[in-house]
Amino acid sequence: MDSLLPCRTNDPELWFAEHSTEVERAKTLCHECPLRDGCLAGALERREPWGVWGGEVFVDGAVVARKRGRGRPRKSETAAGAGAPAAA
Repeated sequence: MDSLLPCRTNDPELWFAEHSTEVERAKTLCHECPLRDGCLAGALERREPWGVWGGEVFVDGAVVARKRGRGRPRKSETAAGAGAPAAA
């Protein structure tokens, strides 16, 4: 069974990577995993603080669409939020 689990056959650090390209690779590998649903459910129940669990990215205990890399956001990322109204 372990040979079918990508987190057991690849470098475990991939699921806790800093670079968004590596995080996306981990998410992709999870899509074929037979334990994906249970892994995600367990991570949600435990409120995992970070990493890729069940094909989803956790940051500060919440599922996010994608992990932003370190450093300053790209101009394309900040421009997308420029039209949104400021929170009061």
